[in-house]
Amino acid sequence: MSCDKELTLHNEGDIEKFIEQLPSALFGDKIELCQWEGVWCWPTTIKAAMKFKATFKTDPNDVLLASAMKTGTTWLKAICVCIMRGNKEEEDLLIKDIPHFHVPTIEIGNSFTNIPIDHLYTMPSPRLFHTHLPYRVLPDSIKNSDNCKIIYIARNPMDTLISMWHFFNNMKRVENFFPLEKVVECFCNGVHPYGPFFEHVLEYWEESKQRPQKILFLKYEDLKIDPKKEVEKIALFLGKPFGNEEDLEKVLWRCSLERLKSLEVNKSGSLLTNVPNSSFFRKGVVGDWKNYLTPEMEEKLEKITSMKLQGSGLEL
Repeated sequence: MSCDKELTLHNEGDIEKFIEQLPSALFGDKIELCQWEGVWCWPTTIKAAMKFKATFKTDPNDVLLASAMKTGTTWLKAICVCIMRGNKEEEDLLIKDIPHFHVPTIEIGNSFTNIPIDHLYTMPSPRLFHTHLPYRVLPDSIKNSDNCKIIYIARNPMDTLISMWHFFNNMKRVENFFPLEKVVECFCNGVHPYGPFFEHVLEYWEESKQRPQKILFLKYEDLKIDPKKEVEKIALFLGKPFGNEEDLEKVLWRCSLERLKSLEVNKSGSLLTNVPNSSFFRKGVVGDWKNYLTPEMEEKLEKITSMKLQGSGLEL
């Protein structure tokens, strides 16, 4: 019986029993994850993801942002909020709340945030929301719609890994709570939240090549090198091209990583349970992995990256 039918035909208790029977493993020897539809997640996340997959109905104007963990999600959310929600001085929403408030991650669920997950099903159009889920488990209504657009952001796997390592250690407020060697091992094996990483990226990459009018594939590094070009590309894809240079420059300033890190709302408080808002804003630089990975770790990651991306035409 498919996961969708499990959700539709049985009660809450049966769904939890179903999740309890899924394969499980530890991330960093500390966090228990379960494997559902080939993706590793927290049990509570899988429960919300099952509901999303089985019940979500898209609207023509929906925009879904997608990403693996720690690949530039917060930055992309901020940019799209500015483009879609207005760019007027009195509507600077980024001052009021962290970008994750304005663009909720749909499978996070009530267990991790004070934003009711059902709110996403009743948001006014155009809806702007986000997922860390791989393409294969998205609702059919999203995948089959020609009008619902998806923007995906990818990042170099080594910088992704180091950002993930810092993020989870920061959550525990203990330095090296998750030893780097363990996180590298889990990353290479694909046993990490929303992993495996390479399959995640490649699914969206292949779909973007087949349906470029539906899926815009971005790279974090390109956004860092030429933010003006990439932000213009995003606005055009969303059907909201900038009318003049001043509007573009305003978005670039509002969404710059330097400004986002300086905003009080991003330096204090906590939208997600046990996750300080400040943990979403670290260095944001390219190549920071060189300060942490040993030559052996680097060689291991380079080999798996080359093997996984071979023949895809994608370079990370």
